[in-house]
Amino acid sequence: MIKDQLTSGEFDPYYGIYIDKVGEKSLLDALKEGRDDTIQFFESIPNSKLEYAYAEGKWTPKDLLLHLIDVDRVFSIRALFFVRSKDANLSGFDENAFAKNSNANTRTIANLIEEYKAVRNATIALFESISEDVLKNIGKASGSALSARAAGFIICGHEIHHTEVIQERYL
Repeated sequence: MIKDQLTSGEFDPYYGIYIDKVGEKSLLDALKEGRDDTIQFFESIPNSKLEYAYAEGKWTPKDLLLHLIDVDRVFSIRALFFVRSKDANLSGFDENAFAKNSNANTRTIANLIEEYKAVRNATIALFESISEDVLKNIGKASGSALSARAAGFIICGHEIHHTEVIQERYL
C-alpha cells in the first residue's frame, strides 16, 4: 500500500505534514529505505556536530536520533494495538520529557545507530506480518483516530522531517 490509499479519517490532520513527505513508496519500502538512508545520514555527521544544538533548548543530532527511535517504538506499538485489539484508545507521549530523560548525549553515535537498527528492523518485521486489510484497523491515540497503516507512514515521514531539519540547521 502507498500513502495515497490513506483516507482522511485514518489520521489527525496534524500528521499530514509527515505523511506527505513519504512520496509514492510502499510502506515497507519506505521503512526499509528510511532505515538505510537514516543510518548513512547519521554516520556522515561530523563528530563535532553530534552534540551541537543550534539554539538554547534545542536538541542535538544525538537527541534527535534517539527521538526517532522513540517515535518508531511509540507508533509501532500503536499499530500493534490497533491490529490486535478492538477499540484501542492509547494516550499520547511527551517527546520533550522523553528527550530530557534519554541521556542521548552520553552515548556514542555507534551505540545509538545500533539501537536504531534494532528498533527499525523490529518495526519492519511487525509491518511485514500484518495483512493489508488489518492495516486499515483504526484506534485512538492522543484523542484522535489513527490507523495502523497511517502510524507506519508517520514513522517514515517524521524521520524525513527531522533529517531535513538537521541538514538545514545543524550542518
